Amino acid sequence: MEKQTSTKQSVRIQTSVLNGVEKKTLLWLAERQPKWADSDMLTFIGFIGAVVIAAGYILSNYNVHFLWLASLGFIINWYGDSLDGTLARYRKQQRPIYGFYLDHTMDAINETFMFMGVGLSPFMRFDLSCVLLVIYLMLTLNVSMNAHLKGEFRLTYAKLGPTEFRLICIIANAVLVFAKPLRTWALELPWFSSTLELHALDLIGIVILLALVLIYIITIGQDARYYARIDPKHKDE
Repeated sequence: MEKQTSTKQSVRIQTSVLNGVEKKTLLWLAERQPKWADSDMLTFIGFIGAVVIAAGYILSNYNVHFLWLASLGFIINWYGDSLDGTLARYRKQQRPIYGFYLDHTMDAINETFMFMGVGLSPFMRFDLSCVLLVIYLMLTLNVSMNAHLKGEFRLTYAKLGPTEFRLICIIANAVLVFAKPLRTWALELPWFSSTLELHALDLIGIVILLALVLIYIITIGQDARYYARIDPKHKDE
Protein backbone atom coordinates (compact mmCIF):
# COMPACT_ATOMS: atom_id res chain seq x y z
CA MET A 1 0.00 0.00 0.00
CA GLU A 2 1.02 3.60 -0.43
CA LYS A 3 -0.38 5.23 2.70
CA GLN A 4 1.68 7.06 5.28
CA THR A 5 3.47 4.49 7.40
CA SER A 6 3.99 6.19 10.75
CA THR A 7 2.57 8.93 12.92
CA LYS A 8 5.19 11.23 11.39
CA GLN A 9 6.10 11.79 7.77
CA SER A 10 8.53 9.04 6.79
CA VAL A 11 11.04 9.55 4.01
CA ARG A 12 9.93 7.29 1.18
CA ILE A 13 12.80 5.55 -0.61
CA GLN A 14 11.49 4.47 -4.00
CA THR A 15 14.20 3.78 -6.57
CA SER A 16 12.59 1.01 -8.60
CA VAL A 17 12.96 0.68 -12.35
CA LEU A 18 9.33 1.64 -13.05
CA ASN A 19 9.05 4.32 -10.35
CA GLY A 20 8.88 7.34 -12.68
CA VAL A 21 6.25 5.87 -15.00
CA GLU A 22 4.25 4.44 -12.10
CA LYS A 23 4.06 7.77 -10.24
CA LYS A 24 2.71 9.55 -13.31
CA THR A 25 0.19 6.77 -13.95
CA LEU A 26 -1.04 6.73 -10.35
CA LEU A 27 -1.44 10.50 -10.27
CA TRP A 28 -3.37 10.37 -13.55
CA LEU A 29 -5.66 7.72 -12.08
CA ALA A 30 -6.09 9.59 -8.78
CA GLU A 31 -7.23 12.72 -10.63
CA ARG A 32 -9.95 10.69 -12.34
CA GLN A 33 -11.35 8.71 -9.42
CA PRO A 34 -15.05 9.39 -8.69
CA LYS A 35 -15.76 11.36 -5.52
CA TRP A 36 -17.42 8.37 -3.85
CA ALA A 37 -14.24 6.30 -4.18
CA ASP A 38 -11.90 6.61 -1.19
CA SER A 39 -8.64 5.05 -0.01
CA ASP A 40 -10.33 2.37 2.11
CA MET A 41 -12.31 1.20 -0.93
CA LEU A 42 -9.11 0.95 -2.95
CA THR A 43 -7.43 -0.96 -0.14
CA PHE A 44 -10.31 -3.45 -0.27
CA ILE A 45 -9.89 -3.72 -4.05
CA GLY A 46 -6.23 -4.57 -3.45
CA PHE A 47 -7.35 -7.36 -1.12
CA ILE A 48 -9.80 -8.66 -3.74
CA GLY A 49 -6.88 -8.75 -6.16
CA ALA A 50 -4.89 -10.94 -3.75
CA VAL A 51 -7.85 -13.35 -3.44
CA VAL A 52 -8.13 -13.50 -7.25
CA ILE A 53 -4.39 -14.26 -7.48
CA ALA A 54 -4.72 -17.15 -5.04
CA ALA A 55 -7.83 -18.47 -6.79
CA GLY A 56 -6.13 -18.35 -10.19
CA TYR A 57 -3.11 -20.31 -9.00
CA ILE A 58 -5.20 -22.91 -7.14
CA LEU A 59 -7.55 -23.40 -10.11
CA SER A 60 -4.56 -23.88 -12.40
CA ASN A 61 -4.50 -27.43 -10.99
CA TYR A 62 -7.50 -28.04 -13.27
CA ASN A 63 -6.54 -25.88 -16.25
CA VAL A 64 -3.33 -23.97 -16.87
CA HIS A 65 -5.27 -21.10 -18.45
CA PHE A 66 -6.47 -20.08 -14.99
CA LEU A 67 -3.02 -18.47 -14.72
CA TRP A 68 -4.54 -15.63 -16.74
CA LEU A 69 -6.94 -15.13 -13.81
CA ALA A 70 -3.95 -14.94 -11.46
CA SER A 71 -2.37 -12.33 -13.75
CA LEU A 72 -5.60 -10.32 -13.70
CA GLY A 73 -5.44 -10.50 -9.91
CA PHE A 74 -1.96 -8.95 -9.94
CA ILE A 75 -3.33 -6.01 -11.95
CA ILE A 76 -6.30 -5.58 -9.60
CA ASN A 77 -4.01 -5.80 -6.58
CA TRP A 78 -1.64 -3.19 -8.04
CA TYR A 79 -4.54 -0.86 -8.78
CA GLY A 80 -5.94 -0.92 -5.26
CA ASP A 81 -2.73 -1.38 -3.30
CA SER A 82 -0.76 1.34 -5.09
CA LEU A 83 -3.51 3.88 -5.70
CA ASP A 84 -5.02 4.08 -2.20
CA GLY A 85 -2.22 6.21 -0.74
CA THR A 86 -1.79 8.28 -3.89
CA LEU A 87 -5.48 9.18 -3.75
CA ALA A 88 -5.21 10.13 -0.05
CA ARG A 89 -2.24 12.39 -0.74
CA TYR A 90 -3.87 13.91 -3.83
CA ARG A 91 -6.99 14.78 -1.84
CA LYS A 92 -4.92 15.75 1.23
CA GLN A 93 -6.78 13.17 3.32
CA GLN A 94 -3.80 11.32 4.83
CA ARG A 95 -4.43 9.44 8.08
CA PRO A 96 -0.93 8.53 9.32
CA ILE A 97 -1.90 6.42 12.36
CA TYR A 98 -4.85 4.61 10.78
CA GLY A 99 -3.00 4.28 7.47
CA PHE A 100 0.05 2.75 9.15
CA TYR A 101 -2.06 0.11 10.89
CA LEU A 102 -4.25 -0.75 7.91
CA ASP A 103 -1.31 -0.66 5.52
CA HIS A 104 0.81 -3.31 7.21
CA THR A 105 -2.14 -5.43 8.30
CA MET A 106 -3.50 -5.73 4.77
CA ASP A 107 -0.03 -6.19 3.27
CA ALA A 108 0.53 -9.24 5.49
CA ILE A 109 -2.91 -10.66 4.62
CA ASN A 110 -2.46 -10.05 0.89
CA GLU A 111 1.03 -11.55 0.82
CA THR A 112 -0.22 -14.64 2.64
CA PHE A 113 -2.97 -15.18 0.09
CA MET A 114 -0.52 -14.75 -2.80
CA PHE A 115 2.20 -17.08 -1.54
CA MET A 116 -0.26 -19.72 -0.35
CA GLY A 117 -1.98 -19.63 -3.73
CA VAL A 118 1.31 -20.20 -5.56
CA GLY A 119 2.18 -23.02 -3.16
CA LEU A 120 -1.17 -24.72 -3.80
CA SER A 121 -0.64 -24.55 -7.57
CA PRO A 122 1.05 -27.39 -9.50
CA PHE A 123 4.05 -25.19 -10.28
CA MET A 124 5.75 -24.60 -6.92
CA ARG A 125 6.27 -26.71 -3.81
CA PHE A 126 4.08 -25.64 -0.92
CA ASP A 127 6.95 -25.79 1.57
CA LEU A 128 9.08 -23.53 -0.64
CA SER A 129 6.28 -20.97 -0.97
CA CYS A 130 5.90 -20.96 2.83
CA VAL A 131 9.60 -20.27 3.33
CA LEU A 132 9.42 -17.47 0.74
CA LEU A 133 6.47 -15.98 2.62
CA VAL A 134 8.35 -16.05 5.93
CA ILE A 135 11.41 -14.32 4.47
CA TYR A 136 9.23 -11.74 2.70
CA LEU A 137 7.37 -10.99 5.94
CA MET A 138 10.71 -10.66 7.76
CA LEU A 139 11.78 -8.02 5.23
CA THR A 140 8.42 -6.29 5.62
CA LEU A 141 8.86 -6.26 9.41
CA ASN A 142 12.29 -4.68 9.00
CA VAL A 143 10.80 -1.97 6.78
CA SER A 144 8.15 -1.26 9.42
CA MET A 145 10.72 -0.98 12.21
CA ASN A 146 12.86 1.43 10.17
CA ALA A 147 9.80 3.52 9.37
CA HIS A 148 9.21 3.89 13.12
CA LEU A 149 12.81 4.20 14.34
CA LYS A 150 14.56 5.87 11.43
CA GLY A 151 11.68 7.68 9.74
CA GLU A 152 12.65 5.91 6.52
CA PHE A 153 10.26 3.80 4.48
CA ARG A 154 12.13 1.71 1.90
CA LEU A 155 9.92 0.40 -0.89
CA THR A 156 12.60 -1.11 -3.12
CA TYR A 157 15.62 -3.37 -2.97
CA ALA A 158 18.10 -3.75 -5.86
CA LYS A 159 15.91 -1.46 -8.02
CA LEU A 160 12.96 -3.83 -7.60
CA GLY A 161 9.75 -3.09 -5.75
CA PRO A 162 6.27 -4.60 -5.48
CA THR A 163 5.27 -3.38 -8.96
CA GLU A 164 8.28 -4.98 -10.61
CA PHE A 165 7.63 -8.27 -8.79
CA ARG A 166 4.01 -8.23 -9.95
CA LEU A 167 5.15 -7.71 -13.54
CA ILE A 168 7.68 -10.55 -13.25
CA CYS A 169 4.91 -12.85 -11.99
CA ILE A 170 2.63 -11.89 -14.89
CA ILE A 171 5.41 -12.63 -17.39
CA ALA A 172 6.16 -15.96 -15.66
CA ASN A 173 2.47 -16.90 -15.85
CA ALA A 174 2.40 -16.21 -19.58
CA VAL A 175 5.54 -18.30 -20.13
CA LEU A 176 4.02 -21.21 -18.19
CA VAL A 177 0.82 -21.04 -20.25
CA PHE A 178 2.59 -21.14 -23.62
CA ALA A 179 5.62 -23.30 -22.80
CA LYS A 180 4.24 -26.77 -22.08
CA PRO A 181 7.71 -28.43 -21.93
CA LEU A 182 8.65 -25.97 -19.17
CA ARG A 183 5.52 -26.90 -17.18
CA THR A 184 6.18 -30.62 -17.37
CA TRP A 185 9.97 -30.50 -16.86
CA ALA A 186 11.20 -31.69 -13.48
CA LEU A 187 14.58 -32.20 -11.82
CA GLU A 188 14.87 -35.14 -9.44
CA LEU A 189 17.46 -34.92 -6.69
CA PRO A 190 18.28 -37.40 -3.92
CA TRP A 191 17.00 -36.11 -0.58
CA PHE A 192 17.94 -38.25 2.43
CA SER A 193 16.05 -41.51 1.89
CA SER A 194 13.70 -40.10 -0.76
CA THR A 195 13.74 -38.08 -3.97
CA LEU A 196 13.17 -34.32 -4.18
CA GLU A 197 11.34 -33.24 -7.33
CA LEU A 198 11.83 -29.65 -8.44
CA HIS A 199 9.98 -27.96 -11.28
CA ALA A 200 11.02 -24.84 -13.19
CA LEU A 201 9.16 -22.47 -10.88
CA ASP A 202 10.72 -24.18 -7.88
CA LEU A 203 14.20 -23.38 -9.18
CA ILE A 204 13.18 -19.76 -9.81
CA GLY A 205 11.72 -19.66 -6.29
CA ILE A 206 14.97 -20.96 -4.82
CA VAL A 207 16.96 -18.25 -6.63
CA ILE A 208 14.53 -15.60 -5.35
CA LEU A 209 14.75 -17.08 -1.85
CA LEU A 210 18.55 -16.90 -1.85
CA ALA A 211 18.39 -13.31 -3.12
CA LEU A 212 15.90 -12.31 -0.41
CA VAL A 213 18.00 -13.95 2.31
CA LEU A 214 21.11 -12.13 1.07
CA ILE A 215 19.23 -8.80 0.95
CA TYR A 216 17.87 -9.40 4.45
CA ILE A 217 21.30 -10.22 5.93
CA ILE A 218 22.92 -7.17 4.31
CA THR A 219 20.04 -4.92 5.36
CA ILE A 220 19.98 -5.92 9.02
CA GLY A 221 23.78 -5.64 9.15
CA GLN A 222 23.64 -2.07 7.83
CA ASP A 223 20.73 -1.15 10.09
CA ALA A 224 22.35 -2.66 13.18
CA ARG A 225 25.55 -0.64 12.58
CA TYR A 226 23.49 2.54 12.09
CA TYR A 227 21.52 2.05 15.31
CA ALA A 228 24.69 1.14 17.22
CA ARG A 229 26.20 4.50 16.22
CA ILE A 230 23.22 6.58 17.28
CA ASP A 231 22.64 4.51 20.43
CA PRO A 232 26.15 3.58 21.65
CA LYS A 233 27.03 1.60 24.75
CA HIS A 234 27.45 3.66 27.90
CA LYS A 235 30.91 3.54 29.41
CA ASP A 236 31.14 2.41 33.01
CA GLU A 237 31.56 5.39 35.28
